[in-house]
Amino acid sequence: MQAFGTIGTGGAAYSGIAEDHVLFTERKQLKDRALWHKFASVFGAGADDADRGWRSEYWGKMMRGACLVYRLTADEELYGILTETVRELLQKQEKDGRISSYSPETELTGWDIWGRKYVLTGLLHYRGICRDEALKAEILRAACRHADALVRRVGKGEGQAPITRTSDFWGGLNSCSVCEPIVELYKLTGEKRYLAFAEYILSTGGSEDGDLLALAEEDKLFPYQYPVTKAYEMMSFFEGALAYSEATGKTQYFETVKKFVEKVYESDITVIGCAGCTHELFDHSAAKQTEPPEIYMQETCVTVTWIRLLSRLLLLTGDMRYADRIEISARNALFGSVNTLDCPIYSPGNKKWMYGFPFDSYSPLYNDRRGREVGGGREFADGSFYGCCVSIAAAGIALFPLLNVLRAENGIAEIFYLDGTARITTPGGQTAALACSGNAVKTGRARIAVSLPQKEKFSLLLHIPAWSKTARIVCGGEEYTAETGVFRLERDWQTGDSVEIYFDMQLREMRLNGKTALLRGPLVLARDEQKEAGDITAELCPLRENGSIACEVLPEEKGEQLRVRIPCRDGDHILTDYASCGKNWNEPHCNITAWLNIK
Repeated sequence: MQAFGTIGTGGAAYSGIAEDHVLFTERKQLKDRALWHKFASVFGAGADDADRGWRSEYWGKMMRGACLVYRLTADEELYGILTETVRELLQKQEKDGRISSYSPETELTGWDIWGRKYVLTGLLHYRGICRDEALKAEILRAACRHADALVRRVGKGEGQAPITRTSDFWGGLNSCSVCEPIVELYKLTGEKRYLAFAEYILSTGGSEDGDLLALAEEDKLFPYQYPVTKAYEMMSFFEGALAYSEATGKTQYFETVKKFVEKVYESDITVIGCAGCTHELFDHSAAKQTEPPEIYMQETCVTVTWIRLLSRLLLLTGDMRYADRIEISARNALFGSVNTLDCPIYSPGNKKWMYGFPFDSYSPLYNDRRGREVGGGREFADGSFYGCCVSIAAAGIALFPLLNVLRAENGIAEIFYLDGTARITTPGGQTAALACSGNAVKTGRARIAVSLPQKEKFSLLLHIPAWSKTARIVCGGEEYTAETGVFRLERDWQTGDSVEIYFDMQLREMRLNGKTALLRGPLVLARDEQKEAGDITAELCPLRENGSIACEVLPEEKGEQLRVRIPCRDGDHILTDYASCGKNWNEPHCNITAWLNIK
């Protein structure tokens, strides 16, 4: 039931902004020993008792991202730090098996199971990279004891708590999202009690307030019309249903999740690939995204969870629609959240300045600024704060390049054309190197050079993205025209062979509610008060060539993926990729807008 597989740890070396963000995350966040210790200190201490908080999520969230980053960088210092914090966490396990930030008196309330979910997630992700067989065995034992403590107390048996009543939030939807790591534990152990527990969770439909799986299967309502609308937790729950299908081969939930994803995409995904124009709720964002914001919008947790859900579907199905959506989300919403300038954030909710966060939590769309609030922020005993979005972002930052080159049953797939070299096993068992160059997202051109020890016949699958109506492909003296989707080149490959791809980079216009978004390739263009003088909501009257808006690509400046000049009747205007805009959010005149007023 798997169309694609990822390459091995350290199998790729990329350059460009995607790699820059990986290294920034590793340096700024993941190698911070003090931060890991702070996250581990909440366990066994009842740190979340007083406010029924979610401090327990940070360790496992960041561990998942850190392990994915390690698969890219194979950095030994990072590996050592992760090993240290895992050993520290294992010491927090209680006699009954729990690793929790809630005391026995307050357990199974608030965000307790949500936090336990992330503990299990973090442990299993570290086990996946661990090279110490004894430690791997210890982690698996601890993970089973941790899960068993939950299985004993939660369910529909006598004396057990129904999982949908273990939280006052969203009908227990947050608790039900533990299904995904429970299924992963079943895959590792084969223990039927974990499969049975996952089936119990799915039988509840995910919420006390309504059966979300049944609604998705019925395929009539959009998720913003469900009885609960919390985007992040809902997608996380549906990821558990998808994991169950992977583990069992049963297609019912698989088809249900696909229906759910299409409904989300149609009704709530915005031009930059996120959702939740009302902070992090499904709210028909696809229709209301042009409106001036009433509150901070489009949480980074939603972006990353959307990318994770799409990633699973891409690997399972090979359907390039999911790759298209991942690229839009990563290059726009996710990259836009990276706080490379180390700007502090003033939290209106906590009435404090917060410093040192490598990621922002929310993404504006129309005439607003970044850095409005720290999503999911909680205070620690030392007076410092951390947030949910800051903890989860590393997973998305790593997933995007990890999906760039994939193993296929009869070949190799090139997905995002990131510059750099990927080493991957061919169907014949050789190690091939694919070196991509050209900065395709800017130039519209990519060249892939192939190297391998011996000649071998296999297919090179080229992703032709939806943003390119057609593509021209040149290989071995032959020229082809490819449509959106997958173009398969099957031949006897040998060292020295190469492929050149030329994409359609014509500027595209998306019109909605009287406003216009401009896109070039996968990048949304935006206006930025810091990059141009004047009112960024003022009407533009661009000149056109053959009916299309004229634009000239300029040399990009630091942190940009693209910079263009748009000739207009009142003079030239500079637009840049959305992700690079508004990064100095504490400076005057820092608003940005992706939706433009174009005559």
